[in-house]
Amino acid sequence: MEGTEGAQAPPVAAPPRSRVGWRKLTFLPAFLVALLLGTWLWFRQADLDQVSENALSGGQVSEALWQHVELTVVSTFFVLVIAIPLGILLTRPGLRAATPVALALANTGQATPAIGLLALLVIWLGTGMKAALTGIVIYGILPVLANTVAGLRANDPTLLEAARGIGMSAPEALARVELPLAVPLILAGVRTALVLDVGTATLAAFGGGGGLGVLITAGITNHRMPVLVLGSVLTVALALLVDWLASLAEVLLRPRGLDA
Repeated sequence: MEGTEGAQAPPVAAPPRSRVGWRKLTFLPAFLVALLLGTWLWFRQADLDQVSENALSGGQVSEALWQHVELTVVSTFFVLVIAIPLGILLTRPGLRAATPVALALANTGQATPAIGLLALLVIWLGTGMKAALTGIVIYGILPVLANTVAGLRANDPTLLEAARGIGMSAPEALARVELPLAVPLILAGVRTALVLDVGTATLAAFGGGGGLGVLITAGITNHRMPVLVLGSVLTVALALLVDWLASLAEVLLRPRGLDA
């Protein structure tokens, strides 16, 4: 495996992130608990006026958090459904020539300013969760697509020849050899996309899509620091939690025998 890396194209999307150690898996939960505990203690002594209490009452915080989770989960599902099969197709002999074009289009979608993209989607699709989900999916496709292509390209050609030599068909070789070997890079791309989705989902509030961005914008427009802090801390905490879960998945789902 290590001897083939020099002959193959390097991973497109942040290869160092594919290595996850148990030290990080224990540090992140501890930091997350400290962050939430510190925020709770700060809120206990904060002087909330009527405007802040109205913004945080009636289950609005839990509703915004649930909407944010829903936006992240649904958008990531569509990212996986689109990006991984497309990445597989782009590594097949008949479509390899289209790979640079597909990656360039995905890169263009992510390079577009998020708020501008959301504004265009709201004009096209109207306000609501549909426009927000579409924008988040566009932003999350690139890391998964690029890492899927890079992971499959990095496979040792001699292993694929051996698989075909023992009678495996092309789909069998893909399912039993190529994809398992590419799992570490694919999971690294999924992890990156998840964190991007959490951050981008805060902008859904500007298009009527809900989420924790509602608290952030309410805190900014009303000049209420407690509301702003709560929305920001919950967003950061959700991003850390998602990153930790994805890191754990990288360790648990990594094929046995592969070096990190």
